[in-house]
Amino acid sequence: MNRVILIGRLTRDPELRYTSSNIATASFSLAVDRNFTNQNGEREADFINIVVWRKQAENCKNYLTKGSQVAIEGRIQTRSYDGQDGQKRYVTEVVADNVQFLGSRASNGASSNAQPAFNDEATPYDFASTPENNTTDVSNDPFADFGSSIEISDDELPF
Repeated sequence: MNRVILIGRLTRDPELRYTSSNIATASFSLAVDRNFTNQNGEREADFINIVVWRKQAENCKNYLTKGSQVAIEGRIQTRSYDGQDGQKRYVTEVVADNVQFLGSRASNGASSNAQPAFNDEATPYDFASTPENNTTDVSNDPFADFGSSIEISDDELPF
């Protein structure tokens, strides 16, 4: 079984590209805090490369920026390629099946604006038009900031 779940913050804005068959793919790096501190008492983080496909990739590009907090569910993939210097390069990354937008960089873990749910039928979301969504009372719904998932099938991936 190859499943991974990560929660972290983007270290850079998502980079959106299209394949030769016009399939959207986005990539970004996710900083995930470790559960322990080092010998100096400092908390360290791992920086993990994430790849997202199709409409979900376009949504990530449109709605996420450096510092955005997300939950990723997917699988680990390793691939290789020949670099310009002729050396074989190996890349390990997480191919995301599900990306949930958790909060914004400005919230820094505090209660944040409710995040929209995205799927292939999603329309642009206007935060200003729904003032009731500007804050979340977590005492009533502790999972209000989690949004909903986007499912894609491995059968649809181009590799």
